[in-house]
Amino acid sequence: MNAVGAVFRRELASYFATPVAYVFIGIFLFLANLFTFYLGALYESNQANLEPFFRFHPWLYLALIPSISMRLWSEERRNGSIELLMTLPVSTAQAVFGKFLAAWCFTGIALALTFPLWITVNYLGAPDNGIILIAYLGSLLMAGGFLSVGACISACTKNQVIAFVISVMVCFLIMLSGFPLVLDFFRGWVPQAVLEVIASFSFLTHFDAIRKGVLDFRDLLYFSTLILLWLYLNVVAVEFCKDR
Repeated sequence: MNAVGAVFRRELASYFATPVAYVFIGIFLFLANLFTFYLGALYESNQANLEPFFRFHPWLYLALIPSISMRLWSEERRNGSIELLMTLPVSTAQAVFGKFLAAWCFTGIALALTFPLWITVNYLGAPDNGIILIAYLGSLLMAGGFLSVGACISACTKNQVIAFVISVMVCFLIMLSGFPLVLDFFRGWVPQAVLEVIASFSFLTHFDAIRKGVLDFRDLLYFSTLILLWLYLNVVAVEFCKDR
């Protein structure tokens, strides 16, 4: 854990050492408020809840999370610093986990800075704060899922732009795996049971339940399993690509 903590502190500090962190946080807060008040019509709904705020989180993360994850490993490979990292008394798994935790913590900071919206709905009415807290937890878990996918893809290429584009595409397909856009491709040549499994992979399906205040163990298991699976693939990708 000391090795993971060292990587975590190094990576988290690197975000705030450049303007990248502040630009990302600024864009995230701007878009979150824009979607909540204009597209989500928070005031016009006359309901003291943050449902319009959380409704757009999957699409916000689809556009913004890959911009964080694309640099996690591709920049290390492009600069050649991955060799230096691997010479330290840190295993590949520890490095992967430390980098992921730093990116996840940074995303959590950006999410936490939306607290004025929570204060606003409490000022305007009497919302169920338990539901809002659960929705925040679900949003953070979903962000972790996006990050784990993006980190794995970042380890497979030295080009950040390629990592960004592929991450967006993969996350988009996972998000819509429960919708006809994806299911129609498999329908007709895979068994119905397999089709149902593919449909259950959707970010939207699992997050929709959490943002409504339903904290189902199956949804928690889904996000936890998704994150661990992609982190494992991340370790495999780093081991395979670090010498190439």
